[in-house]
Amino acid sequence: MLQQLAFPLYRHFLLKRKIFASCCRQAAAMSSLLINQPEYSWLKDLGLKEENEGVYNGTWGGKGEVVTSYSPASNAPIARVKQATLEEYNETVNKAKEAWKIWTDIPAPKRGEIVRQIGDALRKKIKLLGHLESLEMGKILVEGVGEVQEYVDICDYAVGLSRIIGGPILPSERPGHALIEQWNPVGLVGIITAFNFPVAVYGWNNALALICGNVCLWKGAPTTSLTSVAVTKIVAQVLEDNNLPGAICSLTCGGADIGNAIAKDERVDLVSFTGSTNVGKQVALKVQERFGRKLLELGGNNAIIVFEDADLSLVTPSVLFAAVGTAGQRCTTARRLFLHESIHDEIVEKLSKAYAQVRIGDPCEPDILCGPLHTKQAVEMYLSAIEQAKCEGGTVVCGGKVIDRPGNFVEPTIMTGLAHDAAIVHKETFAPILYVMKFKTEEEAFAWNNEVKQGLSSSIFTKDLGRIFRWLGPKGSDCGLVNVNIPTSGAEIGGAFGGEKHTGGGRESGSDSWKYYMRRSTCTINYSKDLPLAQGIKFQ
Repeated sequence: MLQQLAFPLYRHFLLKRKIFASCCRQAAAMSSLLINQPEYSWLKDLGLKEENEGVYNGTWGGKGEVVTSYSPASNAPIARVKQATLEEYNETVNKAKEAWKIWTDIPAPKRGEIVRQIGDALRKKIKLLGHLESLEMGKILVEGVGEVQEYVDICDYAVGLSRIIGGPILPSERPGHALIEQWNPVGLVGIITAFNFPVAVYGWNNALALICGNVCLWKGAPTTSLTSVAVTKIVAQVLEDNNLPGAICSLTCGGADIGNAIAKDERVDLVSFTGSTNVGKQVALKVQERFGRKLLELGGNNAIIVFEDADLSLVTPSVLFAAVGTAGQRCTTARRLFLHESIHDEIVEKLSKAYAQVRIGDPCEPDILCGPLHTKQAVEMYLSAIEQAKCEGGTVVCGGKVIDRPGNFVEPTIMTGLAHDAAIVHKETFAPILYVMKFKTEEEAFAWNNEVKQGLSSSIFTKDLGRIFRWLGPKGSDCGLVNVNIPTSGAEIGGAFGGEKHTGGGRESGSDSWKYYMRRSTCTINYSKDLPLAQGIKFQ
């Protein structure tokens, strides 16, 4: 009898102890989060907490997988985000489509006023958001703040654009007829962004899509979910203050399942995807299968060409920023450097000395020039690329090693001795590795620039005016960004951003990129009492 009583009590004791141990582990895990440490209390000023809801459609939610965000500088956990389920995704799309009916009826200049308020709200949080991006993505502090500034700048740009978008009135060949172009919003824009620019790329799309009369659904990279949540909280507050539906700027944090749903969903009128060429190709096929619209910003394998007449005082800082900035994790990073044979050794020596002075470390510290790679997998790809380059005849001039410290730090690397068409040279490795090659003639250098599959950014350094215009012309660079005497990185928001070939062909940000977010109708209006036909056709 005593045994019969004792066993349930003992089992109850074990269960209680198990629950207590589990609670202790959870408490320890929570206390280890950076957000709970005093020096990171500023994260709460962005509305972040230990566990954050990753779905926003007017209300916050998140019933999917809980994902932990880590700092690449230490691999320490920052905080957690609850991802979207497919059911929540579907609910969000439905709410966004309903919100569009309200948003698109608002006159474009009034929509511009809302975008202006979004820009002002971002300005107030610019240092905090930049700090968060340095912590979560790994880019240095000045680059993090600069990226948020891009979103602010494109908001300013979009405000002005909201008063001038529209089509022309064209001369009609028929008397009593008017021929005009009418531009209307496409509807719902699905925005899938990459880890390396978790604020600016969303901003480029969001600001222009909004003033055109569209609503937005954002899926950021899972590894930068905290940034997605923080930005959305700022935008959501502006919408709430103006009594507008929050679903105008929706958020569904998630992985491949959410991205796949966006690509396949006929309710999503335009899919803007930024990421790798391989994933972009899959997205493109899925969107094309339903005859949807797509805007692709994919990989880059960018080259800088330095001629013998170049101003060498510009070359070293330009190459250093383009190759080492963001630890080589920009789509516009310089990965190939073609040097005229007469100046090759001199520039390599200058670059080696400059690389030796690059301060590598915690990206949140103000004097650092190179932060960590974003993930441990990126470190493995860095090492693999260097080994492959060695096997193909490359020599490490400087760098080439993983730094022995917490986090994902590697040495910015210069390699020489490779052929221009070596397999590794034609592969985009998202890391600070620069392949340096000699060339003899202009024709040779231009051809080498164009021979890779990607076509994003390119630069030459020269004082020869004729060469500059040949570079800009039909036999020059085949890239979307064609530069002279500046780096491959650092595009301004006023120009259209994007590339050709395997870079995807999309254009975002300035110039006439707003047209991607609208559908065009050619409209003919007969205000006469006759019915003349075009081309003088008589049908009687």
